[in-house]
Amino acid sequence: MNATHDPSLTSWVASANAPDSDFPIQNLPFGVFSRKGETERRVGVAIGDQIVDVGESLSANLWTGKARDVARFCDRPSMKELMQAPREALSEFRARLSELLSGTPGDESTINPLPPGALVPMAEAEMRPPVEIGDYTDFYASIYHATNVGKLFRPDNPLLPNYKYLPIGYHGRASSIVLSGADIRRPLGQTQTDGTAAPSFGPTQMLDYEAEIGFFVGAGNELGEPVPIQEAEDHIFGVCLVNDWSARDIQSWEYQPLGPFVAKNFATTISPWVVTWEALEPYRVPAFFRPPGDPAPLPYLSSEEDKNAGGIELTIEVYIRSMLMREGHMRPSRLSASSLADIYWTPAQMLTHHTSNGCNLRTGDLFASGTVSGPDPGSQGSLLELTRRGAEPVVLPTGEERRFLLDGDEIIIRGHLEREGAARIGLGECSGLIVASSAR
Repeated sequence: MNATHDPSLTSWVASANAPDSDFPIQNLPFGVFSRKGETERRVGVAIGDQIVDVGESLSANLWTGKARDVARFCDRPSMKELMQAPREALSEFRARLSELLSGTPGDESTINPLPPGALVPMAEAEMRPPVEIGDYTDFYASIYHATNVGKLFRPDNPLLPNYKYLPIGYHGRASSIVLSGADIRRPLGQTQTDGTAAPSFGPTQMLDYEAEIGFFVGAGNELGEPVPIQEAEDHIFGVCLVNDWSARDIQSWEYQPLGPFVAKNFATTISPWVVTWEALEPYRVPAFFRPPGDPAPLPYLSSEEDKNAGGIELTIEVYIRSMLMREGHMRPSRLSASSLADIYWTPAQMLTHHTSNGCNLRTGDLFASGTVSGPDPGSQGSLLELTRRGAEPVVLPTGEERRFLLDGDEIIIRGHLEREGAARIGLGECSGLIVASSAR
């Protein structure tokens, strides 16, 4: 950790000092935005309810050395070049930006060093995708989620024998990744009802969300060159929120023998702000404790550093707001809260295994944790688990019941990191509204 993580730091941007702000000065996440009414895209940094347009600050002689190189990468319509920047350059930029934004609101000695136009209210901006994602991989890293789902379909053998030996994953569809706020159209597909001889085709009746964390690849690796676990985190630029929407009835019909396909590839929602790996440092915790009897990770998936600090204490909350709730101007209702610290496989293990066969990851690729669930009631990251596949519906404040999602339902995922001796920082919001299926 360094001075940028100091919990006592405040900013002259007053909104950044609110105790519930996702974007205090200790965070400084990157995102791509356009000013409302304009099409030009720029890389900015969130601070409170404002965005620092770094490109607008280049003419003010505020940057030197490697920090200036990173500032130039922000004067782009995508974060790709920024994500490729060396760690030491990103760290130098973060330290300088923290210095520029530090201060006490109302203090006469505090000045705004940014040039006019370099600070943009979020209310006057539209967020854009951070980067063109080339490939997307979804893992299955939460042992609690895997066990919960396994119990629904295989009560006597919920966890398959390979689960504790390797991070399970599948290749998703990058082209259907959308930004928070985009509508999610109910997908069509084949389903088979118990007792019927043949499947039927139509809208899914078991639409679900999956609360996940996404990891953006910074520096890639060459084809045929695996990434050792000791170097894996050097290839991760930062994190975002992910909702990997799922059609459970389509999924249960199609997943054997090759796994997820059209039940998963119709939409994946991500949050717009990318919290850097350096910002996560105060919230690092040991990797998931493997109880006696569990196999130790194979050597290529094991390092002392990853064992001691490979986890991240990141809380993920899921909220729902039905159409009736919106009409009644009601606040969203929380469905669950879980922690990334409870996943069985660390981000470093996921990346290392992904490249272990020589697979080449590229800058801007995204891999996700899979649904993050915990061991306690209310910590399940999907309706499939919360309702036990619809058998035990959740009840909303309006009295409505939900087994799975209906048209007009809005799902909102939020994330934050908070530990004693550190400031609270957040990941913002990842939301999507379900709309009816298109005509066949």
